[in-house]
Amino acid sequence: MPAAQLSEDAYAERPMWPALRKGWNRRCPSCGAGPILSGYLKVRDNCPVCGEDLTPQRADDGPAYLTILIVGHLMAPLLLFVFMRFRPEPATLITIFSVGTVALSLYLLPRLKGAMIAMQWAKRMHGFGQATPGE
Repeated sequence: MPAAQLSEDAYAERPMWPALRKGWNRRCPSCGAGPILSGYLKVRDNCPVCGEDLTPQRADDGPAYLTILIVGHLMAPLLLFVFMRFRPEPATLITIFSVGTVALSLYLLPRLKGAMIAMQWAKRMHGFGQATPGE
C-alpha cells in the first residue's frame, strides 16, 4: 500500500454512534466482535479478533464520574418519592436504596468505560505522547 494511501486511511473519519453502541456492549469499537475489557474494568491491549490497538485509549476517572452523576440523579428523586409516598422504616429504606445504588453502579461502570473508550477511538483521541493529525 502506498504511503499516501496509508496516511489517508490512518486519519479517515470513524463513525461515532456505532462505536458508542459497541463500547456500551463492552465490545471492540472497530470490529464489534472482540471484548474490549479483560476482567471487570481492565482495558485489553489489543482486540483478540481484529487486532486493533487499544493501548492509547485511557478512560481515567471519566466513567466513575459519569456513573456517580447518573446514579445520583436517578436515585435521589426516587428516594424522595418513595419516602414521601410510602413512608417505609428507615432501615428498610437504607437497605433497599443501598443495594439498588451499588447494583446500578456496578452495572453502569464497565458499560460507561467501554463507551468512553469507544468515543476516544472514534475521535482518535489518545493519551500523552501520541501524535495527532496536523502536528
